[in-house]
Amino acid sequence: MRFYEITLAPRAALGTPLAGDTLFGHFCWQAAYDPGLLTGGLEAQLARYGEAPFAVFSSAWPRVTQNGRVTYAVRRPDLPLEWLSPPPAGSRYQRLVHLKEVKKKYWILLEEDLRLDPTRLVDDPTLAELLLSQAPPVIKRLCRRAGTTQPLVFWEQPHNTINRRTLTTSEPPFAPYTQEVHFYLPETELALFVLLDEAATDIDRICRGLARIGQTGFGKDASLGLGRFALTGHRELPLPQIPGADALFTLAPCVPVPHSFTRAFFTPLVRYGKHGDRLATSKNPFKAPVVMAAPGAVFVPAESQALTRP
Repeated sequence: MRFYEITLAPRAALGTPLAGDTLFGHFCWQAAYDPGLLTGGLEAQLARYGEAPFAVFSSAWPRVTQNGRVTYAVRRPDLPLEWLSPPPAGSRYQRLVHLKEVKKKYWILLEEDLRLDPTRLVDDPTLAELLLSQAPPVIKRLCRRAGTTQPLVFWEQPHNTINRRTLTTSEPPFAPYTQEVHFYLPETELALFVLLDEAATDIDRICRGLARIGQTGFGKDASLGLGRFALTGHRELPLPQIPGADALFTLAPCVPVPHSFTRAFFTPLVRYGKHGDRLATSKNPFKAPVVMAAPGAVFVPAESQALTRP
């Protein structure tokens, strides 16, 4: 298996987070329409996915380039806070204040070797400053004048209900509503990690499918212009080699295999799935809810081989 980083540049607001499981589903729809994306076709590859996955997608994470060095901001590991940053010696109040500050640091910075360093925890304002450091001066001025301190800006987008017979708003009643969308800061780049089996596909075909997703729109309300992104490049990375590692850290939502781990630290995520593409307008477009582990989960495997198996 080969390991790649694909760089994405958001071109519009997002109604659905760029999560690894959702990106995988979108790519499967691309492969359903274009059998050339996967050797043997989608059905054959899905039948053997449990034993030999053709591709594994991470979620998309903010990427910062400074002085030629690349840094990734991913979700903080779901470990006890005192493990990530031991409280200093002092009173109970001082220890609680310290842990409260650590709790605000939602992100952890990774170098290109993807080695976890608990001392590199950062909060939203710090990450926002890192992302703005890549932006042109005019963008920095506008964001700072607006008081932007978050890497992700959430916005209530107003809409209105249209009468399809008259092509006007209903009257009466007038029926406006809002939907939440989110933006990354201008000029933000996102890193998507992909592990692929060369017997099933290659990086050019993966990029071709992702580029189409970015052109037509990803996730909710793509027909309204949401979910657009562009691919700005890709490169192969060595598989992480961490001597002495004893646990796995996830970069996408997942459903862990039962009885494969002796300990698990994660935040539960209930995925209320919905079919995509033409099945979105079928009689029953809703999937059964699935309980998943959110990105940032830490699993201690029962078998040591799990730490070196791609």
